[in-house]
Amino acid sequence: MRKLSFHVIGTIVLSVLIVCIALGGGYQLNEQGARAVGMGGAFVARASDPSAIYFNPAGMTSLKGINVLGGFNLIMPSSTFKGVGVMQPVEASAKSQVFTPINVYGTYQANDRVTVGLGIYNPYGLGTEWDNLWGPALNGAYLGSMKSVKADIATWYFNPSFALKINDQLSVGWGVSYVYATVTLTKNPLGIPTSLMEMTGTGKGWNANFGATYKPMDKLSIGLSYRASTNIEFTGDLKFSGMNVHIPGLPATYTYALLFPGGTGKATLPLPANLQVGAAYEIMPELTVEGDFQFVQWSAYKQLSIAITPPVIIPLPPPYPTLVGQGTITQDKNWDDGFLLRAGAEYKYNADITLRGGLILDLTPQPASKTEPMLPDADRTDITLGGSYKINDNLSVDASYMLVLFAEKNAASSNPTGSSSSSIGGVPGVYNSTAHIFSVNVGYAF
Repeated sequence: MRKLSFHVIGTIVLSVLIVCIALGGGYQLNEQGARAVGMGGAFVARASDPSAIYFNPAGMTSLKGINVLGGFNLIMPSSTFKGVGVMQPVEASAKSQVFTPINVYGTYQANDRVTVGLGIYNPYGLGTEWDNLWGPALNGAYLGSMKSVKADIATWYFNPSFALKINDQLSVGWGVSYVYATVTLTKNPLGIPTSLMEMTGTGKGWNANFGATYKPMDKLSIGLSYRASTNIEFTGDLKFSGMNVHIPGLPATYTYALLFPGGTGKATLPLPANLQVGAAYEIMPELTVEGDFQFVQWSAYKQLSIAITPPVIIPLPPPYPTLVGQGTITQDKNWDDGFLLRAGAEYKYNADITLRGGLILDLTPQPASKTEPMLPDADRTDITLGGSYKINDNLSVDASYMLVLFAEKNAASSNPTGSSSSSIGGVPGVYNSTAHIFSVNVGYAF
């Protein structure tokens, strides 16, 4: 018997779990300290402030006494879409938004060899909202399913860490993190003013990280940092309203409210493993440069599935097909592994002022065939500037700016939502994106 599937809403629920215009490839945020941002994130070999808890916990052994560091980012992304082929009439822009992930760190030198610390930060997140992506029918589904999508995802890492100075050349560090994540969504699922879908969900997990620094000579430092992968299982409540709309081709008593009564949604999202290695060299007492290589195991992001409970299947007598509403939807991703090259320089202008600059080349893990309005990722070049001002012997301020230049992404043949359980087609078009990031941290040494 034929089945008539209405999976537009299911696809939107899937989208919220990945929705972001992320910095650092995919949906990862590497901007966890203004000093590191100013150097293009090339910080794994030095990691010489409390943000070492994130970048390389072994770097904590270079910190004396008690140190605290706290700050935030202002992230301002923008994206435009221009349809091609059947989507040629459609042009749209993502709404302007400002995101403010934070980071807070504290370290304590227990003795000459042991340092402990705690970090709280947001390494994955952001959100997006499109003004209007209303368009023609694509494989039986309307692009209007993307209209007025507003979603936010945030992750919180609570990361206690331990570092050991083995000798004057070698230090090691490790940590464990409790991960808490939230997701919210408001959506007009049917593209009509009366319909509304609301979703709130949370997830949790555990993570581990490790780092090491080695100084073969006074002017050269080599660093390695590894963070394991974490799978976050989101569980959320789904509520639908205004769904008493007649389903075309069926008797008047059949409405979308029968197919989507709401309930509970569950899905698992991978937070990929990271490996970063780098070397820093002191060219002169005032000038130090560093180069890093970062590998991100985005190939773990093979698919995204969501199970909506209770599932809905309504058999109808001939000649009508069986109605299939909310249930389990699997969305293929098949991302590639990601690679980043980072370079940075730090110049001590005088005893109180330090200047920084950096460059990042970031290859997107998202294949062109998987590009979608909810995550229009692309290769990017990042340019960074920054500096520090030492107010007194204890208090200092770090600030940086990053310009993220995305390459134009042509997704003419994309099919991001196709799967065995959904016939919704892709959104062919050309995407252009940029982002501005301002980072500020204040540090105090006791």
